[in-house]
Amino acid sequence: MPSLESYLRTVPDWPKPGIRFKDITPLLADPLALSRCIEEMAAPFQGLGIDLVLGTEARGFLFAPALALRLGAGAILARKPGKLPCKAYRQEYALEYGTDALEMHADAVKPGQKVLLVDDLLATGGTISAAAALVRTAGGIVAGYAFLIELAFLPGRARLTDAPVHALIRYDAEE
Repeated sequence: MPSLESYLRTVPDWPKPGIRFKDITPLLADPLALSRCIEEMAAPFQGLGIDLVLGTEARGFLFAPALALRLGAGAILARKPGKLPCKAYRQEYALEYGTDALEMHADAVKPGQKVLLVDDLLATGGTISAAAALVRTAGGIVAGYAFLIELAFLPGRARLTDAPVHALIRYDAEE
């Protein structure tokens, strides 16, 4: 089977000039590649007693339920503000120009539960760090981080020192 990286499409200058967007939709469209992706993302966390898999908005949502099923865990969401109907914890984080925030239902994580955090891409680490803060606010334990892609030339991994980080595809330099 071809490498998972071969299923990614690079789209130049999207969503703005100078960005080389990594489009994961070809991987999602291929059932064998998608199955292999989920298997490889889950493998390092098998047998660790993961209780919940948290997917961050929006592409983390695509991986969280499948990983949760593979790990025998539940799936929860960290969403942009105003998208959750019940009481929620909120965590702001810095962007290149300004701030953003994530929210998680206040009852999504029970104290002591082990949570695996997942997203499609690790870049600066702001979004996933905010999600980790939400888990800790609820009393949960950040058990690990799983990504399809890591842009290793950006400082994301350095921000995630509290648990193992696993990425399937690593870019060490901008292409």
